[in-house]
Amino acid sequence: MKFVSWNVNGFRAVLQKGFDEAFIALDADIFCLQETKMQPGQASYDPPGYEDFWHSAQKKGYSGTAAFTRKEPLSVVYGIGEAHADEGRVMTLEYPGFYLVNAYVPNAQPELVRLPYRMAFEDAIREHLKALDRKKPVVYCGDLNVAHQEIDLKYPRANRGQPGFSDEEREKMTLLLGSGFTDSFRHLYPDKKEAYTWWSYRSNARASNAGWRIDYFVVSDRIKGSIRAAGIENQVFGSDHCPVSLDIDL
Repeated sequence: MKFVSWNVNGFRAVLQKGFDEAFIALDADIFCLQETKMQPGQASYDPPGYEDFWHSAQKKGYSGTAAFTRKEPLSVVYGIGEAHADEGRVMTLEYPGFYLVNAYVPNAQPELVRLPYRMAFEDAIREHLKALDRKKPVVYCGDLNVAHQEIDLKYPRANRGQPGFSDEEREKMTLLLGSGFTDSFRHLYPDKKEAYTWWSYRSNARASNAGWRIDYFVVSDRIKGSIRAAGIENQVFGSDHCPVSLDIDL
């Protein structure tokens, strides 16, 4: 089964930048989006053979998640409790053999002004994932807004303590992975360098591959042996992120 996840940095914008071609070429069974930045009815995309689900933020032009799926889910749940319900950040799709959780994790913002909220969100999503995992295996994907290890960004020393590479955010990722979950890409490529999923629009960062790996597929430990491939689709443009993919036997 193939999954794709992509922070599109505005769905209406990426529709004008080759989204359809990328969607067809990547040929996912389930295709998840983050940072859709749109309300229902502002844009439409109806690929044949897929159902689509949308979770928009109350604030217009902000955040948001979506999923296109060939396989009809048993249920779809939006949010992870009232404290984190209004920014369209999490959707949980249940299937007979697994749960899929699509998330756009909050950015801690310059000077880490939103770090306390980010920490509360991390605790809530971890408990959500653990509760699901007690029932059936979990596939957790999205823009998790953290470069976990120094290998996951071009300039770790210069960015220490910055949003996405603060000790606090990295520790939350360590805690999640220690709670029964596996980073699928690092499982297959523990030492692979210069493997990034996001590049700043400044300083021609993508052309020089001065990036960060902040987009993930994380899976329950008990299904990590079923991972067939984990990819970074950096040939796909249209956003400051590129898609990531997971091929797994489920």
